[in-house]
Amino acid sequence: MKRELALKEFRSKKEPWDIVVIGGGASGLGTALDAATRNYSVLLLEQNDFAKGTSSRSTKLIHGGVRYLQQGDVSLVFEALRERGILRQNAPHLIHDLSFIIPTYDWWDGPFYTIGLKVYDLMAGKLGLGPSQHLSKKETLDAIPTVEKKDLRGGVIYHDGQFDDARMAISLAQTATDYGACAINYFKVVDLIKEDEIVSGVTAIDKESGEQFTIRSKVVINATGVFSNEVLKMDNPKAKDMIKPSQGIHLVVDKDFLPGKHAVLIPQTSDGRVLFAVPWYNKVILGTTDTVIDESSLEPVASEEEINFILKNASRYLAKNPKLADIRSVFAGLRPLAAPEGDAVPTKEISRHHKVLVSISGLITITGGKWTTYRKMAQDTVDQAIIAGGLDERPCLTEKILVHGYAKGLDFNNPLHVYGTDVELLNEIELESDGYKGWLSEKLKLRKSQVVWAVREEMARNLEDVLARRTRALFLDVNECLKIAKTTAEIMAVEMGKDDLWIRNELDNLSGLAKNYLPKI
Repeated sequence: MKRELALKEFRSKKEPWDIVVIGGGASGLGTALDAATRNYSVLLLEQNDFAKGTSSRSTKLIHGGVRYLQQGDVSLVFEALRERGILRQNAPHLIHDLSFIIPTYDWWDGPFYTIGLKVYDLMAGKLGLGPSQHLSKKETLDAIPTVEKKDLRGGVIYHDGQFDDARMAISLAQTATDYGACAINYFKVVDLIKEDEIVSGVTAIDKESGEQFTIRSKVVINATGVFSNEVLKMDNPKAKDMIKPSQGIHLVVDKDFLPGKHAVLIPQTSDGRVLFAVPWYNKVILGTTDTVIDESSLEPVASEEEINFILKNASRYLAKNPKLADIRSVFAGLRPLAAPEGDAVPTKEISRHHKVLVSISGLITITGGKWTTYRKMAQDTVDQAIIAGGLDERPCLTEKILVHGYAKGLDFNNPLHVYGTDVELLNEIELESDGYKGWLSEKLKLRKSQVVWAVREEMARNLEDVLARRTRALFLDVNECLKIAKTTAEIMAVEMGKDDLWIRNELDNLSGLAKNYLPKI
């Protein structure tokens, strides 16, 4: 997956594309993959980097959604549990099982959650990850010794999936490329082209060269997440907003706040949401919040109120209370929730179902949904694109399409497991040069070869791409990320033929960005 090759393919295309996808997050990448596997010609354009926005800022879970079951949204849970099973089968190198424990403090909680999660198990059917069961107080403390002991009665354990969202996005981009899609980052769509009031392509700018292009297509798909309203208004300035963005933040703390292998789910915070404490890359993620946001941003910033909310609620259930100084990184993401009809409702009650809208002009927009259901979202979107674009009808194949790097039986304690079968090629990079050998960060278990691979094979274009998304250094430990930034930039400069000025600019850019990932103490 090389940007130079993608641009060469793009420039050589003389006929209109079957499908142009705007947006390189979960829904856009999934749509490009679905369309490519049906043998349509596909161009995906992302204004920044793949998964720059919402799709790299999740709670890192592939799950059915226990709280949606509590809300009575049975159809969404059924769909998500089925998609969780399919995704785990197709990407076993990226998704692993994770057990969750719900500690119970009231006498009725135990039976309530035990029965509810048995229903969850039944809904998963043969795609389930393991049976849920009731735990005694002793069993609960043995499993999560740092949980608040006062008034603890026991717990309930159940199973869901965990993944690295940004790594999944890159793997989907690679898979789509493997099947013939042309995916390009840092390529911004600035307008829609119309013929007789029907959308027939896009105007886009290569942000690296500044060159503008007129791109013809039989159908255009708006998969821009929280920026969907902007593309809709390119089509119709009077279009009604389809997206109601909601901000969720996550705090990353050290492993000693939750030293075991289990995640913890707190079913009722002070605002009625659930709170997760999730082990991830030898750290723990605490989240999340639900704050209505008026304007969408590529770099949303956590507020002091949101940070304090998570610290306060986490302290109620963890025996060791996390403080501001314990936070290694804080990241914020915007949920592209489908705007509700009628009166305003709290964002936690807005449906996570996805919606596919076909405008009068033929523009297709996909909104809502979540990472777990990206494949089904893409299937529904391409099905509509076939009709809108008058394409030859071809069936969806992605239930059986293996994600790039597919490998079974990997050791998930190996930090390179996310590369699957490509890990052998990464190891070969270390033989090329002493400068590419060994640890980039032993603390975060990052190797120098990962930087080289990101530039050569994963379309990383700048320091942020590598340290925020190809690796997760910025999301795991901001200070450690800044320590390894210079070495990372120097390796990239060798690979990309850049000079010292480029290195200095990249370091300055990352330093400015990093301020958004640490709270002011």
